[in-house]
Amino acid sequence: MGRESEKKMRRMMTVLMCLGLFMGCFGTVKAEIASESLYVKKVENLPEDFIFGMDISSVLSEEASGVKYYDFDGKETDLFRLLADNGINTIRVRIWNNPYDDEGHGFGGGNCDIVNAVEIGKRVASCGLKLIADFHYSDFWADPGKQMVPRAWKDMDIKEKKAAAFAFTKDCLQQLKEAGVDVCMVQVGNETNGAMCGEKTWMNIAYLMDAGARATREVYPEALVAVHFANPENTDSYRTYAKKLDYYEQNGLIHYDVFATSYYPYWHGTLENLSAILTEIAETYGKKVMVMETSYAFTGEDSDYSANTIGDGGNVVKDYPFTPQGQANSIRNITDIIVNGTPAGIGICYWEGAWITVGGDSREENQEKWEKYGSGWASSHAAAYDPKDAGKYYGGSAVDNQALFDAAGKPLESLKVFWLMRKGNETDPVPDAMEDAAVICDLNMPLELPETVNAVMTDNSRRAVPVTWEITEEQERQMHEGGPAQYVIAGEAWGKEARCFVSMVEYNYLTDYSFEDGGEGWVVTDLKNADELYVEDKKTDSLTGSKHLHFWSAAKDSVEFTAEQTIRDLPEGKFRFALSIMGGDCGDTDIYAYVRINGEEVARSEQIPITGYNDWHEGIVPEFAHPAGSEVTVGIYVRCQGAGNGAWGKIDDAMVNSVQ
Repeated sequence: MGRESEKKMRRMMTVLMCLGLFMGCFGTVKAEIASESLYVKKVENLPEDFIFGMDISSVLSEEASGVKYYDFDGKETDLFRLLADNGINTIRVRIWNNPYDDEGHGFGGGNCDIVNAVEIGKRVASCGLKLIADFHYSDFWADPGKQMVPRAWKDMDIKEKKAAAFAFTKDCLQQLKEAGVDVCMVQVGNETNGAMCGEKTWMNIAYLMDAGARATREVYPEALVAVHFANPENTDSYRTYAKKLDYYEQNGLIHYDVFATSYYPYWHGTLENLSAILTEIAETYGKKVMVMETSYAFTGEDSDYSANTIGDGGNVVKDYPFTPQGQANSIRNITDIIVNGTPAGIGICYWEGAWITVGGDSREENQEKWEKYGSGWASSHAAAYDPKDAGKYYGGSAVDNQALFDAAGKPLESLKVFWLMRKGNETDPVPDAMEDAAVICDLNMPLELPETVNAVMTDNSRRAVPVTWEITEEQERQMHEGGPAQYVIAGEAWGKEARCFVSMVEYNYLTDYSFEDGGEGWVVTDLKNADELYVEDKKTDSLTGSKHLHFWSAAKDSVEFTAEQTIRDLPEGKFRFALSIMGGDCGDTDIYAYVRINGEEVARSEQIPITGYNDWHEGIVPEFAHPAGSEVTVGIYVRCQGAGNGAWGKIDDAMVNSVQ
């Protein structure tokens, strides 16, 4: 072989080697993604560099537990390659300080230390993707209700803790850099709603965020620094966070680039509200904004014998059906509002889209894998750090029904949405699912079920279609005789399942008993100037309907109020008054329901406890009588000393019923 021929051969071999590396991630030159069934409306003005991220922090634990992922042809594949092929360009990974007990047992949730992050980062780099490093500054989960200090930092003052945060962040980022990972963004804290790393004053939070930001500038000077919060529906809170950060930034602390939010449609309000508050913050303070976490369920069913955070009950906000098409519509519409409704929006990130069941046939079989490999949300070993929560309620994936893969690891059609948003895939709309119906029926009145239900089409439009309900006269009789209760009536419409949630109730003499009309007839008197005291529209936090009376206040002993309604035409007789409350972080409380007649209190309930989220307690005045023509006022008195991150609660379903 001549010298020129040898040079040509070497050049060819070099080209083939490079192509081999490229194909190692992408298999072959990426083909166009197509779908015959998924409807995707094109997102106009979508930037080429828009962040389509996915958090898959649990992937190594999942794979160690035996989970396999497949492509759309049913062939086993590398998860990172599949995500890249379908339009994901960024991977997010959480980093905990030390998620292991003294014997080396992992706390679960992916056992997400820096070793885990570096391994994920290498696979990210091999596919040409970028990485978002999500520092929780905790040994385990950090979120609005839990911002625990790492055990190694427990006895440090704020100066020592700031130095430790700087050193930890810098060391982790250096390990990622040495591994060749392209870190495009660093989160300094996770869902830090007024607390972080055990600190609850904004000055100390700013010190810690500043430490993380400075470490980032040293190791990855081109990376964006992000702060991250949750609950954008509470716009005043977001204004407070942004204003506090601006104050400290103007005084030489925490310079950040991205104000990021979680946005889960079940809990976090409307897209319009999301866009409005992010736009306001971006324009006021000159920041980029993004949705750092989102997801949506493709089914209400659980697949791993461990309860999910979201189910398919009647008290769930379902802007879209729990189907792969519903997932795709949610992702597409969030993207559209960030691109076209939020001028400084730079991206969205889907949370734990591959955290599926580990595949056992029983909880016991799965439990062994969750404990050994950390593939559940928490293991029993987490009791070494978080004995009150994770150490008691450990288990499997709480989001397997929100993944973009089915229980066997095969991708759902919704995974293609990230690619298809760029060009659109507007197939002919067909029925995707039937929208749930809801009826409130007085026990003394006939039950009237709707004659039609809305068919939700694949383009998310609605069409009213006739429905046939599966209910007998005997079942209806039992519902009327069964007292106040809720029922689910099955039906069929257009060849698909339909459901109607029926609430059987006693006649109620109160106006706007569940605050659905904004509190009409109610007088709320704030005695301590609480931070928040208003009628809130949030279905997941309501007992009936979508609204309730909400309260929250951060400072201790700042919650004290009454909410009452006067009834001037109550007939003479005996009556019962009751209402329900739930909440948390309330410390010492004085909460009771009461009845006044002509201004004088005649009865009150026993003390009403307030114990936790969705743990409703009913306050009852079992019987009171009044003379004809008297003025009856019923109400609730609430005083909370407060603890933790501020006393909060929800009040709903006030009832005045006759007593026979």
